[in-house]
Amino acid sequence: MMQKFNLYIEKTNNDTILKFVANTILTEGSFEYNNIEEAQNSKLVQQLFHLPFVKKVFVTANFIAVERYNIVEWTDVQDELKQVIENYLNQYGALFNTEEQTKKMPVQIYAESTPNPNVMKFVTNKLLTSQQIEVLSVDAIKGIPLAEELFNMPFINELFISDNYISITKTKDIEWFEITNELRSFLKTYLESSRPIVTEAYTPPKHTSVEAKTINTDALDEVSKEIVAILDEYIKPAVTSDGGNIMFQSYDTETKTVNVILQGACSGCPSSTITLKNGIEATLKQLLPNKIEEVIALNG
Repeated sequence: MMQKFNLYIEKTNNDTILKFVANTILTEGSFEYNNIEEAQNSKLVQQLFHLPFVKKVFVTANFIAVERYNIVEWTDVQDELKQVIENYLNQYGALFNTEEQTKKMPVQIYAESTPNPNVMKFVTNKLLTSQQIEVLSVDAIKGIPLAEELFNMPFINELFISDNYISITKTKDIEWFEITNELRSFLKTYLESSRPIVTEAYTPPKHTSVEAKTINTDALDEVSKEIVAILDEYIKPAVTSDGGNIMFQSYDTETKTVNVILQGACSGCPSSTITLKNGIEATLKQLLPNKIEEVIALNG
């Protein structure tokens, strides 16, 4: 018997963004959609973009967050929108297209520049992995067939693989216009072949410059929990859109210092590290007054 989906509406600190929270997990990854073209893996999200007030859709864990244009107020449309999402989930049983639909779906790859001039983000309409996989050298490609083939290209320096994109760091002796089409063509062919991205032989590296491990939020103090929630809701979507990732590492209650880990395009970027650090600080200080003194951004 198919599970019945029930949703409830949850406000956020941003009055243009509303969460529609389900009674079960919708996805293991995180997906941000800025337009209907990016939503090829979900007919539901495509339907949402047909509504004139929908500006952006973000999906993760057990909720769908929708950002609206200012042409309406949430009180006028939220109940109807909740019903649309709930009805779809109960009719089709899943947020994303079925396996059969996905197989028929042509793979699309498009390249996006990032704040790091040596990193390009290649976004696809296909789910790649539910993990955050950072490959900093050819020594770390075991169990990642996609990385094994990419590192055969002499201009590949580092990789960061997330749910629906790959951030590629090139060597400095070549320009993006010389290799972008080659990489896009390779990735499209690889994904259309249905070859695996990651195998069971893959184990995350134990020793990196910074230990990036999953945080057990239940064990955190209340301020740390608030920080994690703010990072996930306000900072991570923007970082993801630039081809990177951000992870909470620690909070010192005495010095009021927050440590975060930067991965992907944000790691080692000559300009975005400072910009991002200041952006995180400003956001946290605004939302958590008198609780934050400094944010230290560490490269993963």
